[in-house]
Amino acid sequence: MRCLRQAFRRGEGGQAMVEMCLVLPLFLLLVLGMAEVGRALATFLTLEHAAREGARVAIVGASDAEIEERVREAASWLDQGRLQVVVDPPEGERLSGQMVTVTVRYSYQFLAPFLDYVAGQFLPLKSSLSMRVE
Repeated sequence: MRCLRQAFRRGEGGQAMVEMCLVLPLFLLLVLGMAEVGRALATFLTLEHAAREGARVAIVGASDAEIEERVREAASWLDQGRLQVVVDPPEGERLSGQMVTVTVRYSYQFLAPFLDYVAGQFLPLKSSLSMRVE
């Protein structure tokens, strides 16, 4: 009887390894997916903050160059080559009481290699904020 129990115990080690091989890729996919969603959300919140800062500078009569500089300062940890700032209406056409809109666009690049196949190489993110010129 003791020999029979030992024979069954020896076979369980392989079963645990097979179960781990089946579950580990799904677990890693879930963890990396959560990390990417967190990074994308942090990037979007940075764009929101940068658009707000740009609009605050725009309403007091700053030039388009000053607005763009302030937006880039607020989003300094992002890749500046993929950051685009649009101010509407442009400099010289803004009047007191008129709405000015600062739009910030960014091409978010995934770090996890499997998301490139699902969502493409870049995910376009955009934030826009309007304020009334003083």
